[in-house]
Amino acid sequence: MDLRIDYPIFLLLLIPLLAYFIWTWRHHRAVLKKEHKIVFVIRIIAVTMLVFAVASPYLLLPVKEEQVLFLIDRSASMAGTEEEVLDFIEESLESKKDNHLVGIYSFASNFQTEAILSKTLEHAPKLSEMDEVDETNIEQALQLSSGIVDKDKAARIVLLTDGLQTKGEALESIAKMAGSKISVDVVPLSRDVAHDVAVRSFTTPQVSYQGEEQPLTAEIESTKDTTGELLLYENDQLIHREKVQLQEGKNVFTYRHKGSKEGLVKYEASIQTDEDAILENNKLTSVTIVQSAPRLLIVSNREEGSPIADFLNPSSIQFDEVAAEELPSSLSSILKYNAIIFDNVPGHLVGEAKMGVIEQAVKNFGVGFMMVGGENSFGLGGYFKTPIERLLPVEMEVQGEHQLPSLGLVLVIDRSGSMAGMKMELAREAAVRSVELLRNGDTFGLIAFDSEPWELIETSPLKNKEEVIETILSIPPGGGTNIYPALSLAYGNLSHLKLQRKHIILLTDGQSVASGSYEALIEDGKDNLVTLSTVAIGEDADRRLLESLSELAGGRFYDVSDATTIPSILSRETAMISRTYIEDHPFYPVIYRSEGWNPLFEEGVPQMNAYIATTAKAASHVIAESEKEDPVLVEWQYGLGRTIAFTSDSTGAWTGDWARWDKWVDFWHTAVSRLLPNYNEIAYDIKMDRDGSFVITDPTNQAAFIDVAAVDELGNELEVQLEPVSASKVRAVVDAKPGLVFFSISKGDDVYQAGLTVPYSAEYDLQPADKELLKEMAEKTGGKLIEEPQEVFRAFKDQGATRQSISTILLFASLLFFFIDITLRRFGWSFFKQVAQPKKDSPDREISEEETNVAQILKGMKKK
Repeated sequence: MDLRIDYPIFLLLLIPLLAYFIWTWRHHRAVLKKEHKIVFVIRIIAVTMLVFAVASPYLLLPVKEEQVLFLIDRSASMAGTEEEVLDFIEESLESKKDNHLVGIYSFASNFQTEAILSKTLEHAPKLSEMDEVDETNIEQALQLSSGIVDKDKAARIVLLTDGLQTKGEALESIAKMAGSKISVDVVPLSRDVAHDVAVRSFTTPQVSYQGEEQPLTAEIESTKDTTGELLLYENDQLIHREKVQLQEGKNVFTYRHKGSKEGLVKYEASIQTDEDAILENNKLTSVTIVQSAPRLLIVSNREEGSPIADFLNPSSIQFDEVAAEELPSSLSSILKYNAIIFDNVPGHLVGEAKMGVIEQAVKNFGVGFMMVGGENSFGLGGYFKTPIERLLPVEMEVQGEHQLPSLGLVLVIDRSGSMAGMKMELAREAAVRSVELLRNGDTFGLIAFDSEPWELIETSPLKNKEEVIETILSIPPGGGTNIYPALSLAYGNLSHLKLQRKHIILLTDGQSVASGSYEALIEDGKDNLVTLSTVAIGEDADRRLLESLSELAGGRFYDVSDATTIPSILSRETAMISRTYIEDHPFYPVIYRSEGWNPLFEEGVPQMNAYIATTAKAASHVIAESEKEDPVLVEWQYGLGRTIAFTSDSTGAWTGDWARWDKWVDFWHTAVSRLLPNYNEIAYDIKMDRDGSFVITDPTNQAAFIDVAAVDELGNELEVQLEPVSASKVRAVVDAKPGLVFFSISKGDDVYQAGLTVPYSAEYDLQPADKELLKEMAEKTGGKLIEEPQEVFRAFKDQGATRQSISTILLFASLLFFFIDITLRRFGWSFFKQVAQPKKDSPDREISEEETNVAQILKGMKKK
């Protein structure tokens, strides 16, 4: 037991108080009686106790309980050591005593609990799954572990690791433990690898020209002499396969390749061998900027192709034409094009994943984008609330004065168990978009079905969209699949309503367990103007049934292999029945002054037949609009890229006299030239630093004025934090995973593109355990390197102790002495004598209250 004080400075108050009591004693002790001297001493004791109470004294009481935390490194470099670790813990627990609290925790880049700290743990548990094992963060693990233990009890962290940290600095956490009751023991471990082959580096030229031979150089390291197969890829297409002889140590192979691709071209080197311990280090990627003439991608689903291709001059601009299903899904493949044109392409054939990649290409890399009208474009194409709508200068929703039919829509959505996960989430999102497209007052209903139909939203006029959306988002999956009862309920709800348009959308991914008379149901519905469209999701859906139902009911059938297209399908269906999007009356567009476009219209404007109705966004620039003030030609800047919306078509059916106009070809060349980005010729140098950040060098010494965006190959935008280094350098901190990172560096209107390889984590390098670091960690905390499991529960050097404050006790004692002091001064010592010896009444007679009062009066008269 030990007495300590938190605020000893308050004890200085005793100095003036002591001086005051000494002065009082010297000047008044001659007149003080014995009783007064006792009161004086009591007052000194009370004041002294009060001062000590203010100083916050406490007792340190020993604590017998001791804490042991096992901290298991489960990063990739420790793969295969789990059994050894559990055996070590199991054997060490045999030495555990009753006063030991034991907990087991594991870590890699994150930290998780395997067994909470308790006295009851007797055996090592089965380890749970560990995600994100490509980093080792010992610093974070130690920091979180020290927060788990009780600071009043002695604690020992047993760290089972190889010490190969790839994130954080463990010694910083060790420094914060200085002076605490926590020690760190270390059990050095390392994975047992017999043989491994790894691609250590893969380099390609930073910039080259189309048709030029490029050296592709791969450095491969092997732990022994062996043979392997080297494979090289260009934009994920195999361009070279070669059997190679590998010697122990480093092996360098160079292959010269004449590149046919252009733009940002991805190259990949991969090595394959029969014996290989770590597969994650078998490949690396690199990016080369292949310069050539501008390249355009035209997306069209017409069998005869897009008419736009006939208007362009291949000698001035190269272009590829693909169907929507063939649209590239990776950012590297999109970035080889300088601009993209969607010519009457329905959104459900594109999918939102590809739309997201295109949005990143436009926003962060300056790729131009244009949408051309038709019956499958804009709102009718299902682009409502998609990434494509975000990047276009128009909204798909019509806000002008357009004739809108009275509408009834019922969604019939499969909620069976097979819809769990992404399918159900996308179905909910699709239903929400449909509701958002409807007006208040439109009739809407939602039936979810499994083996039975569930009418979640009664078919009735919309009054509160927010409540309806909340109901939709709460649809749970579960149960079997029975289509007919749900479809029959939907038809029954719509048939009797007096509406101009009545439509049902059926969405399912399975086979119905029962059947009914679909033909009779649909025929009755057709008599009441009810139409039906069907959506088949995945391979298990009954396509034959769904296609026949939509054909009989006068609707459309959608065969969905990519679930991300579901929202676009339902948006398209809702748009088609809820709006009159196509304006098909001839008119002369109104032209507004606009840079680059005005020379086309100097001699007048041809007549146009039709267009798709949209709404121009606030920041867009309208070049041509209809008499109803709907945009026909509009553009704006979206991030680094320019986008254009042309709401008429390219075939001449809608454009009318424009297709016979002598400047029709010039119109398309102007549009393409407006789309092409203005790339800067300044070659910024980008290099990856040892800490994983990227250092960007600006040869013009204006690094403070550049903007940097980073995107991974899947089109996900990465957060970038810029830190100035010097006038010519800036550091970009990007949370990038191994693979490719595409950078867009802009300064003013100029844009520079680059791709950089983020190599596989150092976790996949063959390295011995860092015993020097582990030894230093143990020494600085009073721990040790453990060799035998029994050492884990050896005696602790420092015993735990808990604080027991005595301030309250001293305060109450001080108040008690003050109370005695006040009592003595008010009543004198006779009070305590009376309390100690109370007066006893005579047993043979009682004293009445009157006698007592008379006696007191007579006693008073005698005194007078």
